[in-house]
Amino acid sequence: MPRLSEVIAALDALWPPERAEQWDAVGTVCGDPQAEVTRVLFAVDPVQEIVDEAVRLDADLLVTHHPLYLRGTTTVARSHFKGRAVHDLIKNDVALHVAHTNADTADPGVSDALAGALDLRVVGPLVPDPTDPAGRRGLGRVCELDHPLTVREFADRAAKRLPGTAQGVRAAGDPDAVIRTVAVSGGSGDSLFDAVRAAGVDGFLTADLRHHPASEATQQTPLALFDAAHWATEWPWCEQAAAQLDEISDRNGWGLRVHVSRTVTDPWTAHAATPPTTAGAPN
Repeated sequence: MPRLSEVIAALDALWPPERAEQWDAVGTVCGDPQAEVTRVLFAVDPVQEIVDEAVRLDADLLVTHHPLYLRGTTTVARSHFKGRAVHDLIKNDVALHVAHTNADTADPGVSDALAGALDLRVVGPLVPDPTDPAGRRGLGRVCELDHPLTVREFADRAAKRLPGTAQGVRAAGDPDAVIRTVAVSGGSGDSLFDAVRAAGVDGFLTADLRHHPASEATQQTPLALFDAAHWATEWPWCEQAAAQLDEISDRNGWGLRVHVSRTVTDPWTAHAATPPTTAGAPN
């Protein structure tokens, strides 16, 4: 069995921590480098439900996309919900490792997995990494559809192929406009509108779109927008990452048992649609 330090070295080769944004908090949060690893669990969020799942699974390593302590802390006291997660991880000998923005820009990265889930052909990065001479790394992806779809049809495809959440998928733009090319970015993407417009695509699928940036984007061009749940746009990376570690394990003869959490950790739990007869502002 490999030691934790060996598995982390393999993960850091996939998603080098030095490629994370300066504000990010990636890497190993807890764990004994000399401990043996036999079972690994991948998930999006290091929340208590996922920690409990890792313990039940008897996992030695939990790999999440989102950091546990993004803005730092002065305490890991169990009286705080994040401290409780750390206590439970350490008590049960579960290491925690985070790959966040270093996984976003990787090749393949989070947006490649998102494009794959939507059955899109990746043309290249939306925001290329200038340090990559091959031009494959970077933030987001520019993609082509296998055949043209209307805005309404593409929103339906996304809703069916991404993990189900209370939000579903919202669309902005003419529902009957035709989509042939689309940019995708897992997670919050409304800071990328300039790059999306420069790419000349017909649509943009991401998460966490806010009113003003979305409104201004649709006023400037006929760009169609697709707003999915943050968790749903990043969960496909877990399957992609697990497959990558599986391949490394096979190559090295480690015999790791690699799992992907199906627990929905999107914070929204219900959705109430406005009835058609009451749509619009009150008189």
